[in-house]
Amino acid sequence: MTHPDLFADEPSPAQRAAELRAQLHHHAHLYYTLDAPEIPDAEYDRLFRELQAIEAAHPELLTPDSPTQRVGGAVLKSLPSVRHAVPMLSIRTETDTEATGAAAFDGRIRRELGLAEGDGPVEYVAELKFDGLAMSLRYERGVLVQAATRGDGESGEDVTHNIRTIGQIPLRIDGAAATAGDPVPAVLEVRGEVYMRRDDFEALNERQRQKIAAGAKGEKTFVNPRNAAAGAVRQLDSGIAAQRPLSFFAYGLGEVVGDQRAPDTQFGWLMRLKAWGFPVAEQTAVCRGADELVAFHQRIGAQRDQLPYDIDGVVYKVNSLALQQQLGFVTREPRWAVAHKYPAQEQLTTVLAIDVQVGRTGKLTPVAKLAPVFVGGVTVTNATLHNEDEARRKDVRVGDTVIVRRAGDVIPEVVSVLLDKREGEPPVFTMPHECPVCGSAAVREEGEVDYRCTGGLFCAAQRKQAILHYAQRRAVDIEGLGDKLVEQLVDAGVVNTLPDLYKLGFTALASLERMADKSAQNVLDALAKSKTTTLPRFLFGLGIRHVGEATAKDLARHFGSLDRLLDASVDELLQVNDVGPVVAQSIRTFFDQPHNREVVEQLRAAGVSWPEGEPAERAPQPLLGKTFVLTGTFPTLKRDEAKAMLEAAGAKVAGSVSKKTDYVVAGEEAGSKLDKAQELGVAVIDEAQMLALLGTGTGGESDLT
Repeated sequence: MTHPDLFADEPSPAQRAAELRAQLHHHAHLYYTLDAPEIPDAEYDRLFRELQAIEAAHPELLTPDSPTQRVGGAVLKSLPSVRHAVPMLSIRTETDTEATGAAAFDGRIRRELGLAEGDGPVEYVAELKFDGLAMSLRYERGVLVQAATRGDGESGEDVTHNIRTIGQIPLRIDGAAATAGDPVPAVLEVRGEVYMRRDDFEALNERQRQKIAAGAKGEKTFVNPRNAAAGAVRQLDSGIAAQRPLSFFAYGLGEVVGDQRAPDTQFGWLMRLKAWGFPVAEQTAVCRGADELVAFHQRIGAQRDQLPYDIDGVVYKVNSLALQQQLGFVTREPRWAVAHKYPAQEQLTTVLAIDVQVGRTGKLTPVAKLAPVFVGGVTVTNATLHNEDEARRKDVRVGDTVIVRRAGDVIPEVVSVLLDKREGEPPVFTMPHECPVCGSAAVREEGEVDYRCTGGLFCAAQRKQAILHYAQRRAVDIEGLGDKLVEQLVDAGVVNTLPDLYKLGFTALASLERMADKSAQNVLDALAKSKTTTLPRFLFGLGIRHVGEATAKDLARHFGSLDRLLDASVDELLQVNDVGPVVAQSIRTFFDQPHNREVVEQLRAAGVSWPEGEPAERAPQPLLGKTFVLTGTFPTLKRDEAKAMLEAAGAKVAGSVSKKTDYVVAGEEAGSKLDKAQELGVAVIDEAQMLALLGTGTGGESDLT
């Protein structure tokens, strides 16, 4: 016997329906009226479908004010109300995200029309389902007289003053088509979508961030292009709307009066609107039967992430207007159309933990561990928080309910936190000051947003990158040690640190997949050869942050030996040419890590060596502070030789010409850099004049190249 109190806490259908109505009204108000949604569309759709199911099972619970009996949100009191001559009804949404959902719609239409299997395919128009704001444009005698939002479907908001700022929307229809015998009806209502392109949205948010950084009050960034577009359309001041780049696509009609040449198909009307100057999405297509609808759904799905604007699905409409009239409407939706959604790109989930991952270059990235959620077509359990600043800006904490987004192959990310669902005061996230992989110090340099592990030669997360950097041609040059081989050696546990390279034997190498005996011997020969190198190449190969080839040469020239460099203080490092506070601290931090020093000593013990000497006297630097650009072929010097001589004299050698360039050294067959120098009035000299500036009449190789 069932205990009478066992299910006492489970709400009755009436209670649950009331809860859902309240939630949906609340979220519809946030979405349509305030343009400040708290939940993703997919979550709203889920709640909506649950209410629909309850009302279907219990018709007595259906109320006139149920969200299932309405189309959209309420009208803003600050804008005049407009009653639509033809209601702006919404289209039924098909939540089956598989392409076969198109076949289900076709089957439904064929049954409604009473078509048999041999009666031939139904013709449809397939369109994109834009993620923007529905709009009705009313033209009288070809002149735009009113623009209104959908509102509640019966009445909307008059936003004509803002819509006039959108360049894509004709203020008057008097194009070539009208003068060629296709006159515009006395009254024409064009239905479509106001939206914001992704690049325009990013540019707008960047401007907003700059305003916020400058201390402007009342400014904010926008969550998504749809919110930004809706907010712009509803501005009372059209000057503000004009500053936000809006776009428009036409896709349908409202009231039409006095039309003598009306097309008899949906597609015919779209082409007519296009001829009159209205934008119509180029992807719009006529499809015959279910197979072509399925193909359209798949094709647009593959293109979705490359489109310059957001869509969340496609729309199918019966093409024949006569058949549309025959099919009619049911409650709030036309029977002759359906919106077929793609997998939601945003969903709600819970943050279970916040871990820190270490990348191949030592960058530390906070990652939210999530309760599994299906979003963007896959089950997501991790989402990037990018860096500490971003995690704190979004205020993501363990236990939070968050909106997570995944589009295409883009790494999932946390969009925002639902603060009203937070319980208590969970601790604010802070980045660790030690690498979670190897325990080395994790530092954030001044002006940087990322923390980085300083144990580059020891850290397991950076092994592959460290080995590849050390082996490259400009470092110690281990020919044949490329990406695939390093991948195999590290994954197999054969090589864990740089010194392990010099312990490799023929058998270990030859046993690797796709490694022939000759190739294995070539790698061993290259390793043996790499043991004899130069101090600049070795220093560059260590992968010290901010230490490139030029700085490595300067360090070797200044200190003469590795031991002197290992023990150099920050103040002593600052005496090196072109070494500033950030670079000096980076070098000191690197060599202060016991792991890194141990690897260096093991490399020397393995036989890696180079010529050393006394510290070089501070050579005169007659060109200190001067910027040179080299172009063309010189009579006696190679380009690298000329660059080394200029850098030794204190000059900076840049790759492009600008107003800050002091000299362009031009040889034979000088190209666009010479033209740019002449255009900017930069001094142009030849090799002989460069040598004169250096104080020498002969060229030669740098002693450190």
